Amino acid sequence: MKTLVIDVGGTHVKMLVTGKRRHLQFDSGPRLTPQALVAGVKQATARAAWPYDVISMGYPGPVLHSHPMADPYHLGPGWVGFNFRKAFGRPIKIINDAAMQALGSYRGGRMLFLGLGTGLGSALIADSVLDPMELAHLPFKKGRTYEDFAGLKGLHRLGKRKWRKCVLEVMQQLRAATLAQYVVLGGGNARLMKKLPPYARLGDNANAFRGGFRLWQGQHARRFCH
Repeated sequence: MKTLVIDVGGTHVKMLVTGKRRHLQFDSGPRLTPQALVAGVKQATARAAWPYDVISMGYPGPVLHSHPMADPYHLGPGWVGFNFRKAFGRPIKIINDAAMQALGSYRGGRMLFLGLGTGLGSALIADSVLDPMELAHLPFKKGRTYEDFAGLKGLHRLGKRKWRKCVLEVMQQLRAATLAQYVVLGGGNARLMKKLPPYARLGDNANAFRGGFRLWQGQHARRFCH
């Protein structure tokens, strides 16, 4: 069985299929609707001659039972209620994009994952049970949210030096709140971090693909999904 993993981000849509090492991608952004996503994925995979049987998709927003519950902050409208299975013509499992990367980053115990990308993704895995979280838009300080400081807008507003300090503060607060043993920082901006506390490590964006493949592997599918 070949699995196509789709990682939907605020700036790019990335894809990888079973047996391949190099991913495909195309631009996303505020004009990307679910119809445009499906068309872009079908076009890219057809051009690359990538056959696939099932799909895993990481979605930048809240998901319940493989269904988006709200439109993404950084993409176009129309995601809630869209029939992805019918549009793709394949079985599909959808989870939050941070949760998918967390799943690929997990090494046991109680782990908090924070995705430093366009926004701020978050997920907790405790004893192999995945719990996607929506922490980004909770109030942090100065009338702003965690995402306002740790996301891309915060990076642009604060500059790298102050942004790094804020990320460390956000990480410390959320680790304490979730009782996590360790924290993994993923997302495209995680590479900008320098010195990390002993309880934290950098992830890898490729872990999103690993997490997507795990969604269809028997042991992980039963233990990580609900």
